[in-house]
Amino acid sequence: MALVLTINSAAVLAQQPASASAPPAQFGNAIPTPSPRVASDDRYRIGAGDVLDIKVLNKPQFNREGVRVSPRGMIRMPLIKDEIKAACRTEEELEIEITAQLKEYVREPQVTVQIQQYQSEPVAVLGSVRAPSRFLLQRRVRLLELLTFVNGPTDNAGRTIQIVHTESSTACKDSPSSPRPSSAEISADQVDYYSLKDTLRGEEKSNPYVLPGDVISIAVADQVFVIGNVVRPTSIALTETMTVSRAIAMAGGPALDTKKNEIHIVKQTPGTTEKKEILVDLEAINRHKAEDIVLVANDIVDVPASGGKRLFRSLVGAVIPNIGTLPVRAIP
Repeated sequence: MALVLTINSAAVLAQQPASASAPPAQFGNAIPTPSPRVASDDRYRIGAGDVLDIKVLNKPQFNREGVRVSPRGMIRMPLIKDEIKAACRTEEELEIEITAQLKEYVREPQVTVQIQQYQSEPVAVLGSVRAPSRFLLQRRVRLLELLTFVNGPTDNAGRTIQIVHTESSTACKDSPSSPRPSSAEISADQVDYYSLKDTLRGEEKSNPYVLPGDVISIAVADQVFVIGNVVRPTSIALTETMTVSRAIAMAGGPALDTKKNEIHIVKQTPGTTEKKEILVDLEAINRHKAEDIVLVANDIVDVPASGGKRLFRSLVGAVIPNIGTLPVRAIP
């Protein structure tokens, strides 16, 4: 009986299909074959002035090389009566459109579209960035990524990013996944503002896709000035909330013989030459017995010495750079 059972088991195993066997073991880091031209929100969208190569498999009479997209965003194809809109479409989307149009003349056409030259309007990044530049986009790029290409904002950058949309940048509507409004909404305003802090955090609402023709700028931050009897009279960019005690600390703190109970804050009324002066007690602020006043643009914090001499001359050193470091240029 044991011999019969063994023979039957062997016969059953021999009849099992090969597909039931375990797959062969794989060694090393296998590299999966990427699927060709996977659709994503970062795909480049064709713009006016771009040059395209269009090929139809086994139908050379329909091939077109060096097709320049017109300023209206249109192209023409042999035998197709109407112009075809190319602008604002990806290569794959234009392939689908041309394929549909050619079905009247070709059975199951296989169309390939490739961008030969990127000639769309460049994106400019200006202002308080470390490397102001212009960029020709060859894919869709978000604002935060673009800031990395200019090495980020400078230390005295303001709190707001401004994006000015030119006529060319409002020609396309963004995809539904993009946080930017549609072109109809943009064209009414032409300018968008975003919080620099939120953009650097990568928050979606402050990190839109930029479009060809956009001009992005970050203004220099407003400043306050700390002068008088401090270790380092200086100007301070208002990149965040700034109080009197913090401003003095950033100037190295009060020097010896400072009259700490008579700190002067000079404020100028916007649009006028009128100035008013506020006295604050730094010692009381440090003991949490007085309000630590928040400074606004162009405030001057004057820290007097106990001798009573007020050193307004130090304002010059805080604002004007060392003349000897400036470049010399001839005027012919």
